[in-house]
Amino acid sequence: MSTKPAEKTGRTGWRFCAVLLSAVLAMPLVPSESLAQEQRRTLFEMLFGRPVGRDGGSGREYQPRNRRDFPSAPRERSVTRPQPARKAPSVVQMRTAKPEPAAKLENARRVLVIGDFLAGGMGEELVNAFASSPAIAVDVRANGSSGLVRTDYYDWFKNLPQFISETNPATIVIMMGSNDRQQMQIGDIKEKFGTEVWLKEYERRIDELLTLAGRPKVPLLWVGLPAFQSPSLSADLVGFNRLYRSHVEKFGGEFVDVWDGFVDEAGKFVITGYDMNGQQARLREADGIGMTQAGKRKLAFYVEKFVRRHLDGAGPDLVKLDGSNLPALTSLPALGIDAGEVRTQPISLTDPALDGGDKLLGDVPLSAAPTRVSVVESPRERLTKRGEMADAPAGRIDDYRMTPDTTQAKQ
Repeated sequence: MSTKPAEKTGRTGWRFCAVLLSAVLAMPLVPSESLAQEQRRTLFEMLFGRPVGRDGGSGREYQPRNRRDFPSAPRERSVTRPQPARKAPSVVQMRTAKPEPAAKLENARRVLVIGDFLAGGMGEELVNAFASSPAIAVDVRANGSSGLVRTDYYDWFKNLPQFISETNPATIVIMMGSNDRQQMQIGDIKEKFGTEVWLKEYERRIDELLTLAGRPKVPLLWVGLPAFQSPSLSADLVGFNRLYRSHVEKFGGEFVDVWDGFVDEAGKFVITGYDMNGQQARLREADGIGMTQAGKRKLAFYVEKFVRRHLDGAGPDLVKLDGSNLPALTSLPALGIDAGEVRTQPISLTDPALDGGDKLLGDVPLSAAPTRVSVVESPRERLTKRGEMADAPAGRIDDYRMTPDTTQAKQ
């Protein structure tokens, strides 16, 4: 009776062990969701820890398992000091030293400059340019707002003859037109700028002014207008310059073109540019019309070249060479040979007497030379005085003389 319960208990125990063993063996085959999501750790991961990426995922960077964060060294605070604002590079005004004015001679030749505000500034610098020349004086008679249109404001046709009589100029320089881009009073009508009637009247006034300026029969210069900042104004000034050039050349004067000196390579207006010394300088005022000191000097530089060319004999250091200050020339005695003789017997360098020629052409002692002057011109004299070349020797390749055929003449 006692053995049956024991067998039954033993069987129950073995069954429990078998079920438990089956459950243990089945656990890796049915992982939980959390275990399924984890990857199996390798030996490298067990030693150095799992890889940690930049975004928290797996990557190639490994983080130690027992990583100790050491305190970092204190960083020095970078003090940001406010830097002074950089100024834009300004254009340096090149100021040339003015020459000391020299006392003008009583008979100094005078240059009369007339025109508007541009002529006034240019004339001031022209005075400085000739300050050291005692034989050249510059007289500036300019009116800033004048021109050929507003004769009611300032009449050049009335004042120019008076200026000429007062200064007795050797050269006249005209520069005006900057104020003429406006309506013109023609009789009782105010004609708008740019019409055909306006242009005809304007050309007539140019001719009238040139007629008055040409009465002294002296060199006449008309200085062209420079470019302005306004494109429309500059376009009209180009047309003005064409009129000035054509009319002044018709009267025998010269046109001084200054346009290229105040524009860039593309022909556009510039505030800054090269001055007369080749340095960058501010040439124009802020309004785009007026000239700075460097711009006025550049205008005067253009005109100065023309004035010096016309008054090149006005310098006190220049000497005029004519027959009065040349030494007296006397005729040289003849060499005692025929002036027409152009060749001699060839001479050997080693033994001249062997070939029968031991004297060069013209080898005559001065004592044996006659005292009379030869009136026969030598080949050199004929070439230099009259441009005639000596005849080539007979038979030479350049002997083009025609010889008559005697055989045909006998027949």
